[in-house]
Amino acid sequence: MSGTKPHPRSRLTPRLTRRLVKLYAGLSLYGASSALMVSAGLGPEPWNVLNQGLSERTGLTIGVVSIVVGAAVLLLWIPLRQRPGLGTVSNVFVCGLAMDATLALLPDVHTLAVRVPLLAVGTVLNGVATGLYITAAFGPGPRDGLMTGLHARTGRSIRLIRTSIEVAVVATGFALGGTVGVGTVLYALSIGPLAQFFLRRFAAPAPAPATSAVVASGGPSEQAILHP
Repeated sequence: MSGTKPHPRSRLTPRLTRRLVKLYAGLSLYGASSALMVSAGLGPEPWNVLNQGLSERTGLTIGVVSIVVGAAVLLLWIPLRQRPGLGTVSNVFVCGLAMDATLALLPDVHTLAVRVPLLAVGTVLNGVATGLYITAAFGPGPRDGLMTGLHARTGRSIRLIRTSIEVAVVATGFALGGTVGVGTVLYALSIGPLAQFFLRRFAAPAPAPATSAVVASGGPSEQAILHP
């Protein structure tokens, strides 16, 4: 019949495609933006202080170390009974590979006139990347899931847990030879407002099943991450 309505599944395909594009664009951009901050040499984000320190000790590239650390953090989800999603597993691999690929393309920079803009651009792009991959709603990254899992298990505030984890990560990374500097502080102060801004920019009205999928995957909501 000419008046037959299209099958509902056919209307979901473009939405799913858009979500996948947002996920992998966000994760790739996250790795690339992290590489910009590392290359600036003024102090990367907290977890990359740890990755950088381990890279110095092991001789592995920082991207490979990021993958190994992400996988190790993911193992900690097991006792916390967190369930990973596609975005969780993709986060482990895509960010590390994108970071190494970007670092391989970047020239060495020595002057502050280049390093400071590199740091600023990397920080802003990291906020863009965060907004993209979280609003794709395929599950949280390993570190976000660790944070919300500990929150659920201990009853402590997300603010306290996130701060405690990142202080421990920075201290360990610094002890191993990672760089802590103005960039680390700038990131800590700016990533919340930046991520919140871009979450609002990239968020789109989603049907109920998409919303419930984030919960089912054990993922934190945008409010849980940015409004502790």
